[in-house]
Amino acid sequence: MEEKKRLIIIDGNSLVHRSYHALPPLTTKKGELVNAVYGFLLVFLKAIRELKPGFIVACFDLPAPTFRHQKYLAYKATRPKAPDELYNQLPKTKEVLKEFGIQIFEKEGFEADDIIGTIAKMAAQKQVFPEIEIIILSGDLDTLQLINENTKVYALKRGLKDTILYDENMVEERYQGLTSEQLPDFKALKGDPSDNIPGVPGIGEKTAIELIKRFSSLENLYQELENKTEKIKELKEKLRDILLRNKEQAFFSKMLVTIEKNVPIEFNLKKCQWGEYSRKSVIRLLKDLEFYSLIKRLP
Repeated sequence: MEEKKRLIIIDGNSLVHRSYHALPPLTTKKGELVNAVYGFLLVFLKAIRELKPGFIVACFDLPAPTFRHQKYLAYKATRPKAPDELYNQLPKTKEVLKEFGIQIFEKEGFEADDIIGTIAKMAAQKQVFPEIEIIILSGDLDTLQLINENTKVYALKRGLKDTILYDENMVEERYQGLTSEQLPDFKALKGDPSDNIPGVPGIGEKTAIELIKRFSSLENLYQELENKTEKIKELKEKLRDILLRNKEQAFFSKMLVTIEKNVPIEFNLKKCQWGEYSRKSVIRLLKDLEFYSLIKRLP
């Protein structure tokens, strides 16, 4: 694969969060906490070194409520609020990215994952580079549903140094035969406590996987339930009742966990070409942050 045909999409917030919690407090001589910025750069520089991208963009959340919060007030409500010491490092992280010449995308009403999904879709459709390979750099696994023949996810396993590159086969291996496209259906049944996604009460991971493997999608499952097909009669009556009683909640959960791929943003792949940046300016900023060990790692 030629370098000029690989796009990295950075999941900014997830990497900053992961870095903040993975590293002990690091402060500059001025007393500024910078552990999240440092960890973010460790992963960023490792990814550039290993993946050699020709294009890079970064996506971030905004503080304003998203369309999911507006439809479901309890969305992510059980998550403990991240400390101000973490949020205070986001502007500095963005400043570093801008010094590297990387475009940042944010959109009120949407999460970073939605912007990532939109850019991945738009980049794959561009005729200028029809065979572009898209790699999402993330601190969590929420974007695995975006994986396809052109898109992979470069995620963190443990800490910040242990990474894994997920493709279609690895998703099927991790989720016992489910495809990336089926992950929203799986989560719609199982729910996701970390984001306060209700799912269907009483259905755990094993049952959710079995149901989606058997019926291929949430839509097919409920169509066969309502038609009382022979295939459905193989399920226990108690399970059928639980599913029917919670149909609305299941589809609502699927809406919440499905990444939006049509966010109204202006994206031009050519403008995201990467390779040249002001090394002098980046070094100046790294010295200001007292990240001297990272200077020798600059591409």
